[in-house]
Amino acid sequence: MDRQSAQQTVHVLVEALPYIQAFAGRSVVIKYGGNAMVDETLKSSFARDLVLMQHVGIKPVVVHGGGPQIGQHLKELGIESRFVDGVRVTDRQTMDVVEKVLGDVINTEIVELINQHGGRAAGITGKRGGFIHAERLKLKQFSPDMNAPEIIDLGHTGTVVSIDPGPIQELEDSGKIPVIAPVGVGADGESYNINADTVASHMAVALKAEKLMILTNQTGVLDAKGELLTNLEPEAIESLIEDNTISSGMVPKTRCVLDALKAGVHTAHIIDGRTPHAVVLEVFTREGIGTLIAAE
Repeated sequence: MDRQSAQQTVHVLVEALPYIQAFAGRSVVIKYGGNAMVDETLKSSFARDLVLMQHVGIKPVVVHGGGPQIGQHLKELGIESRFVDGVRVTDRQTMDVVEKVLGDVINTEIVELINQHGGRAAGITGKRGGFIHAERLKLKQFSPDMNAPEIIDLGHTGTVVSIDPGPIQELEDSGKIPVIAPVGVGADGESYNINADTVASHMAVALKAEKLMILTNQTGVLDAKGELLTNLEPEAIESLIEDNTISSGMVPKTRCVLDALKAGVHTAHIIDGRTPHAVVLEVFTREGIGTLIAAE
């Protein structure tokens, strides 16, 4: 290594030091999805980011999605995927596939990848661990000719009622990185397929996390000109939703962020998971790479 390269390395380490000191011993909940879950290079860089965080004393907690993988598996089995307003309808047959893909395939792969890079990870689903308490999600649809909204039953698609942080804290205390599949359990013992952003938001609140990070296939929250907004306050997010600057799939993600911030999480980050080492770049550098939203 030449002198210039050595000095650059030192600069990076020194810049990271205040963040390491500030976040050591604190939980950081990361929603893992999008391209970062399917591109081999990005998968490897994500795992290495988690291992680095773990070794400097930060407690990463991963909540992963798996919609495309579930859709592909259903297609291979000849089972039709149905959606209402972008939300998957999960009948009994589909739920069996969801549990297998999320809990057995994707979760296991993430755990093995982290461990291969020198970390210590443990996989768990909200149902098997009994810590994600869920109920059936019901959508309301309105139309001009209706006196009352139509209530649409989505089967085993669920939402979070509450989260018991105990099983996750036990994994953290044992020096392991929890990797959570977003499958919850209802009071009736039934399984529920829950949006991973929603679970990550609730998990950050339950753990009193320092940060909630959501990986996306977008650079972050964009303004009306398509340019990245690097720092936002919660009320700015509300305004951007109201004027449709934030639209489509970014709306539920930012709603989850706002819910977490209102419930005590200090900061939230919406970042581009297509960037190698996105998590480390956002946490340990002054500029970051995505959108930072701080609690008021």
